[in-house]
Amino acid sequence: MPKITILPHAELCPEGTVIEAASGTSICDALLKHDIDIDNACGGVCACTTCHVIVRAGFNSLNEIEEDEEDMLDRAWGLQPHSRLSCQAVLQDQDVTVEIPKYSINLAKEGNH
Repeated sequence: MPKITILPHAELCPEGTVIEAASGTSICDALLKHDIDIDNACGGVCACTTCHVIVRAGFNSLNEIEEDEEDMLDRAWGLQPHSRLSCQAVLQDQDVTVEIPKYSINLAKEGNH
């Protein structure tokens, strides 16, 4: 079972952590299952960017990015070359390391910085 290393995030995962999830599971679903409350305003259907993560290791082991996800990522706050929408990034058989950005579009709009 692949492991997801979550880098420290001040609010969602202050100490960082390592979790396991089955291959075929989205990063978003794995985080939520382990009580890491990543925002997912659209419910995981690739209609927003609130679950944006930066994949720091294992990027190429994830499923390929589809055009809908690429289009949505263009709107993500803090976009990086290895950005993914966690609802669309599906684990295969390798470990990954992810960083949850400090802000999402939702947090920026609501003024929660």
